[in-house]
Amino acid sequence: MQVSVFDVAAYILKKCGQMTTMKLQKLVYYCQAWSLVWDEKPIFKEPIEAWANGPVVRDLYDNHKGKFKIRKCHGDPAKLNNSQRETVDAVLKYYANKTSQWLSDLTHSEDPWKLARNGLGPGERGYRTISHASMMEYYISL
Repeated sequence: MQVSVFDVAAYILKKCGQMTTMKLQKLVYYCQAWSLVWDEKPIFKEPIEAWANGPVVRDLYDNHKGKFKIRKCHGDPAKLNNSQRETVDAVLKYYANKTSQWLSDLTHSEDPWKLARNGLGPGERGYRTISHASMMEYYISL
């Protein structure tokens, strides 16, 4: 069964409760990154773009546009299989207690976002996709 970013986001919100949309974006990013390393495949199909404020899944952003905090997502957390749930749970164990700003700062210090933003100034709009290859290469080295 194909899992979407909305299913992953719904699972995160079910486990953690209400959070800022920025934090949710960073958590789904790290779920994708660590799924590529641990499971050797993406956890969801939607691309991640390197925006000025960090990695963003545009479909998720469009769905929650204008909201600062979110408590529910229209995805189905039951679509995640055991392996996917284990990956998300491991990501949440490490990252969920961090602030939105801490997570954003962390993504800004890491190669996948920086490489996708290459040539763009701080704060400059950019919508380049962060490749699975750059994510896997970077996070597998940690």
